[in-house]
Amino acid sequence: MALNCGIVGLPNVGKSTIFSAISAAPAEAANYPFCTIDPNVGIVNLPDQRLSDIAEIFQPTKTVPAAVEFVDIAGLVSGASKGEGLGNQFLSHIREVGLVAHVVRCFEDPDVHHVSGSVEPNSDIETIHTELALSDLETVERRIEKIPRLKMSNDRDEAKRAARLEVLLEGLQALLSEGKPARSMELSGEDRALLSDLHLITMKPELFVCNVDEAGLNTAKEGKNSMVAVVEERAAREGTEVVTICGALEADIAALEREEEREEFLAEAGLEESGLTRMIHHAYHLLGLRTFFTAGPNEVRAWTFREGATAQEAAGSIHSDFARGFIRAEVYHYNDLMHYGSEQKIREAGRLRQEGRSYPVKDGDIMFFKFNV
Repeated sequence: MALNCGIVGLPNVGKSTIFSAISAAPAEAANYPFCTIDPNVGIVNLPDQRLSDIAEIFQPTKTVPAAVEFVDIAGLVSGASKGEGLGNQFLSHIREVGLVAHVVRCFEDPDVHHVSGSVEPNSDIETIHTELALSDLETVERRIEKIPRLKMSNDRDEAKRAARLEVLLEGLQALLSEGKPARSMELSGEDRALLSDLHLITMKPELFVCNVDEAGLNTAKEGKNSMVAVVEERAAREGTEVVTICGALEADIAALEREEEREEFLAEAGLEESGLTRMIHHAYHLLGLRTFFTAGPNEVRAWTFREGATAQEAAGSIHSDFARGFIRAEVYHYNDLMHYGSEQKIREAGRLRQEGRSYPVKDGDIMFFKFNV
């Protein structure tokens, strides 16, 4: 799975406004459909208080956060899977991301045109889901056409894989024909590997992002926003997550130059943290990403790894030589550093461990790798 997040939704739901705020890089935004054709890409630092806490202790020359890539994909409309509104081009962009952040308009504004004439979150979600499912259905049916030839292969293993793939594809065909996402099908790791080269859009995890106005942000916090409630109920049924943000407010915050100004703005708005901060964290987590740290007087850095990665694999995220010549890793956890206050005290307390290449790295581990090449 790709390690990036695609921002999708109907035209004029606030995707480009949110992208501009989240990446602090201006994206073209206008009050008409298909204003964004080529996807904008932004690399976003992952807000992480742990990194600041570690740097406070080590006082390094440089501090480097982890990052997430966001892609702003143009608005989809009904018929996108058949090419409406340049839909085929936009759908191909979605296939290249690892997570779909589905922006849903949850505000009324007569000055901002809605493609269907009225704001109905559930209907809007259905439109997007239908187009994504139809696009995947076309992909699945094209592959089904190739199965008979694959089953006749002289390679017995290849023929066996083709027979299993046929069963999986027929199951997906039935699901997608009903408008259900591919991810709702129970699959083993081996089955997922068989299907991986299809790059099915509806197999990707999805995060609902409710875009509200400022008044709607307050009612959402109080549990009184009916539009947000509709999306939350749907997300609960589908086993996914929801973030509620005010895109216009986040754009104002992003325009402020100093962190102190941003914090003051949030306080005045009655917010503990930016909605975009929550969105970034949700995306990072749903992508299956976690963070380990390296720390020293020269640099404190956050590194991204996939959940379940071993110490040797994590070492490779720093440099391939670290993985190739891996000897061992010295490991302690962020919580230990906060408790004992220094690496020296962690050593004295016997909390610093020597781990081998198969050690499963934990989120928040602080690691020093020893290698030889």
